[in-house]
Amino acid sequence: MKRLHVHVAVEDLGKSIGFYSTLFGTEPSVVKDDYAKWMLDDPRVNFAISDRAATPGVDHVGIQVESGEELSELAGRLKAAGEVTRDQEATTCCYAQSDKAWVNDPSGLRWETFFTFGEATSYGEDEPGAREAKASSSCCAAPAAPAKACC
Repeated sequence: MKRLHVHVAVEDLGKSIGFYSTLFGTEPSVVKDDYAKWMLDDPRVNFAISDRAATPGVDHVGIQVESGEELSELAGRLKAAGEVTRDQEATTCCYAQSDKAWVNDPSGLRWETFFTFGEATSYGEDEPGAREAKASSSCCAAPAAPAKACC
């Protein structure tokens, strides 16, 4: 069964953990110095927050799958729709090891489809304190949207 994923960049991790724990009625399943995650069943969502981005707000959304085959099927549908995906195999991101396929929707919103198969002791490919570098250098960064005439 698939699970919706939402990753939100926050300014104050401790304050945000308190807020979302109250909202969800439970403590996070993972807490690190720069990251927290709730694996909720009602609603079925992998909700994560971090203070690593330069700008607070929705960092990306996604769909977490339970197998490599499901990931392949989902990535295939994105490619069939004519979208360019960036595939990552055995990457470390958000304290987990995963295979991923990234895509930007027509409005530029980043979507991550992923299968997690293990835990990791570090956040991932970017270095702590890389907030100033913005999400483009982050392990959770998809390729930039193609240039548009405006905004």
